[in-house]
Amino acid sequence: KMVDSTLAEMGKNLNEAMKMLEDNQRKVEEESEKKYARKDIPGPLQGSGQDMVSILQLVQNLMHGEEEEETSQAYRLQNVGEQGHMALLGHSLAAYISVLDGERLRKLTTRILSDTTLWLCRLFRYENGSAYYHEDDREGLLKICRLVIHTRYEDYTVEGFNVLYTKQPVIYISSAARTGLGQALCNQLGLPLSCMCRVPCNTMFGSQHQMDVALLDRLIKDDVESGKLPLLLVANAGTPGAGHTDKLGRLKELCEQYNMWLHVEGVNLATLALGYVSSSVLAATKCDSMTLTLGSWLGLPAVPAVTLYRQEDPSLSLAAGLMSSQPVEKLRALPLWLSLQYLGHDGIVERIKHASQLSQRLLENLKNLDFIKTSVEDELSSPVVVFKFFQEYSNRDQTSHAAQASTIQHPRTGNERHVYDTFNQWLGEQLAQLVPASGVDVVELEDEGTCVRFSPLMTSAVLGTEIQDVDQLVDCLKMKIPILTSTLQLKEEFEQEVRRTVGLLYIEDLSWPGLGVVRYNYHSDGKNNDKQQKELEKINSELLKKLNELESDLTFSLGPEFGGQKNCVYIGMVTEDLDVLELVGTIAATGREIEENSRLLENMTEVVRKGIQEAQLHLQKANEERLLEEGLLRQIPVVGSVLNWFSPFQASPKGRTFNLTAGSLESTESTYVLKAQGTGTTPPPTPTSSLAKQRLPGQKIFKRSVRSSDAFSETSSVSHCDELEKMDQRPPALSPGQEQGPLATEKPEEQQEVGQATDTEDIQSDKLPNDCTKAEEQESQR
Repeated sequence: KMVDSTLAEMGKNLNEAMKMLEDNQRKVEEESEKKYARKDIPGPLQGSGQDMVSILQLVQNLMHGEEEEETSQAYRLQNVGEQGHMALLGHSLAAYISVLDGERLRKLTTRILSDTTLWLCRLFRYENGSAYYHEDDREGLLKICRLVIHTRYEDYTVEGFNVLYTKQPVIYISSAARTGLGQALCNQLGLPLSCMCRVPCNTMFGSQHQMDVALLDRLIKDDVESGKLPLLLVANAGTPGAGHTDKLGRLKELCEQYNMWLHVEGVNLATLALGYVSSSVLAATKCDSMTLTLGSWLGLPAVPAVTLYRQEDPSLSLAAGLMSSQPVEKLRALPLWLSLQYLGHDGIVERIKHASQLSQRLLENLKNLDFIKTSVEDELSSPVVVFKFFQEYSNRDQTSHAAQASTIQHPRTGNERHVYDTFNQWLGEQLAQLVPASGVDVVELEDEGTCVRFSPLMTSAVLGTEIQDVDQLVDCLKMKIPILTSTLQLKEEFEQEVRRTVGLLYIEDLSWPGLGVVRYNYHSDGKNNDKQQKELEKINSELLKKLNELESDLTFSLGPEFGGQKNCVYIGMVTEDLDVLELVGTIAATGREIEENSRLLENMTEVVRKGIQEAQLHLQKANEERLLEEGLLRQIPVVGSVLNWFSPFQASPKGRTFNLTAGSLESTESTYVLKAQGTGTTPPPTPTSSLAKQRLPGQKIFKRSVRSSDAFSETSSVSHCDELEKMDQRPPALSPGQEQGPLATEKPEEQQEVGQATDTEDIQSDKLPNDCTKAEEQESQR
């Protein structure tokens, strides 16, 4: 029961506004009418103003727009839920509370801030901690750096950068940290990039994504000997890429040895709220500060990130900006305060536990899949699953499996690494498109290359991911693995076949996820380069069009929009039943057919042009001869008509016809004599591809049959012959009075089985009809 009527009205208005904004079921007619409405065009501010419903309708149109294909954003809005509405209500309440008088505002903000800090410290096992609430998740680490500078440099408040110049501070960040984090800190703190030290990860022992503690120790000693001051170390409890956790216990001991500040961030910090926490993550509770991103973990929109820290001197925290004397800034915690109360302790733990169960479900299924390699640090409680497609050894050379075992981590060549990165990029995009509720994405790791990442703590609360979505993801992965393995195995065969085929050029494009790239070479005959380039482009574009018209399961395209090769045919993923020989032969034959047709048309154009010129000369000569035969008097207008009336001039019509087949001019005298036009010689046949082989019913082009076509035809032919033989062995109809004698030939039962016809000569000469003989002859010709 709400006492203040203004708060009740605010909650009612927010509820109505959210219902209106989330209602995206609009009619198509209304969309078409409003597409070019006058109010959508920018104009002056209306003087009379608008009501709230009209303004919210405008906001809804701007949110959804006319892009119907972008359904992901609408999906996110539908899964905000009531807990999301509480967070949004917090922003409205913060604006309303800010108008209270100073004393009431101070008491209210103090209560909100103290309650939220207490709940978070208890929930994530961080005792005696303070909290700083910030919009940018990097802002908390920035304020912590300023706090440490004020703590280690006593005269920093008075002397400023002069103190830093005498003894340069050093901030250590793992090489697996977020991209651009060190540069952002230096820019905001006004420090040179030399103050930032990137610590490499382990390369010999342990996880390849954990910070190398021994190397870090040597780096700190070198900096101390050179007169620098080790200031702060940023560690990861869940790296941004693979979700691995650094050795926080050893790092904390090292920081205590050199009087350094230890800051921890990462998605694995969410598991501190669970009943069972791994020892590696539990060590984060002893660090000096940590950053929590509760918005993505719990699916809360527009809630701030929280940085928990331990500092006994409030004046230093105030100087660093971690505390504020302005009560309005303390209202940042209000949306989180409302949301935490709405979810409760059990609701928060249940959401984090559900995300961890999704990861475990996927990890268990991935263990049973071949050609899938996982990169998981702690398989018992890892909330992030990173996997990739990797074929350990080729089926063509299984004997060298032992020699190739060492190349699983490090491929033999750089090309092989690029090929796997391209295939995994395609795999991640396909899975994200087929199962959008899973939230999988593609990540680039320094040592592993391109991988597919599943991090439900960052996506499941917003997307509403469930167990069935993970099962669907596994099913889609099972369907894609055979395609990947088949394409990888046939890729080399396709390259070899293209290289040995005359007229085709193999183009190596490692960024293309498919069988390969091929180009038909135009046979030049002394033409200039520009014309050859145009002919090459014309032939390959027509070749692509012809290939797409074929009834096949392959995809032919021009390649990627940016960065692809020009005048090429890109072939996509294939299955194991692909007939590579037929595919390459069809491409070459189709290219030759297009080139020959193009040359035939070009030659015909030249012949026609010469024929027209020759015809003009013949016409001119015929006119001169006609003038000589008719005489000069007949050319005079009046005299010529009178003379033709008294003495008509009889001249045989002389014409010319152009024979396209022969490419020559011919006389039309035979046409006038025979009263019909001659057919001339037969035109040459149009060149066509000769690779149209016989196929089984329903079998598409470029597909190998499941069983050999020869064996299938032989079995069917012999079976048909045996049926005819049995029919022929039946006794003929007897005439009246004729006795039925024994059969002409009797054979044992074992010789009458299908496909065994022993007495072939007798059967063919006496028993088998002509149809069976023809069938056997056709089979032998095959």
